[in-house]
Amino acid sequence: MPQLTFLSPQGYLKIVENDGNITHLNWVTEQSIGLEKCVNTDLLLETKKQVLAYFEGKKTNFLDLPLSPKGTQFQQNVWTALSNIQYGKVKTYGDIAREVGSVARAVGGACGANPIPIIIPCHRVIAGNQNLGGFSGGQQGQGDQSKKELLLIEGFKLFEDKQPDLPGL
Repeated sequence: MPQLTFLSPQGYLKIVENDGNITHLNWVTEQSIGLEKCVNTDLLLETKKQVLAYFEGKKTNFLDLPLSPKGTQFQQNVWTALSNIQYGKVKTYGDIAREVGSVARAVGGACGANPIPIIIPCHRVIAGNQNLGGFSGGQQGQGDQSKKELLLIEGFKLFEDKQPDLPGL
């Protein structure tokens, strides 16, 4: 499968393509770079360009990228709901659970299984009550910090004065 690794403001990211669709975006360590053969396809190069534009605050969605994340039907439903959260807005795990007819804990599991974070914006799902919730993306052990950084890029104000700013809710 073609893949491309590049340096982003949050460390090294690897994008994987299969059959003309993006299937994965992962944070990788510098030590793992070069262990796998990278092939620069037009889609991988375009995805890299868009992800870097996102980090610069110039890209607000990835709707034009062909995605093919592998998961259960429930996970697919959650990932579709996540993709509908607008840039700069957040929803709670409970909000998404109501949308897909489930419970918050199951939504959290689907968010954690998201193979294409940033592009499928699981970072826009928060626990609420002044708690951002977890994030499986980011460098190892840096998920919470990565989630905060992604939300700040989008203009989300982290819980100031004990009043959560939940735009879009």
